[in-house]
Amino acid sequence: MIQWPCVFKLDGDYELMFIGSESMLASELESLIWSDADQLIDSVGQGYIIRESRGHYAFEASGELLSLTAITQLIQEHEFSKAEMCLTKIQFTSVQEAIQSLAAEQ
Repeated sequence: MIQWPCVFKLDGDYELMFIGSESMLASELESLIWSDADQLIDSVGQGYIIRESRGHYAFEASGELLSLTAITQLIQEHEFSKAEMCLTKIQFTSVQEAIQSLAAEQ
């Protein structure tokens, strides 16, 4: 079961998108060009592959559980690509805190 909020990681891109709920994700998916290689990462670090069939979305656990270190690395890469923040200041105590830090970007 997905633990919200989440981040949406586009394959081959450093951009991360904060996703607060399933309805918010559905809205974003309708407006984005996305692929099966993109990944949703929930607040405990579980990765999900998104499948679409006839306008309905299904979330399949990828079997990959990302650590706090891995999530922090993704956020550091995301922030570095924007060149707005010192990377050494990006530290978190939990995956949920790390994901929640992206909420302010909306």
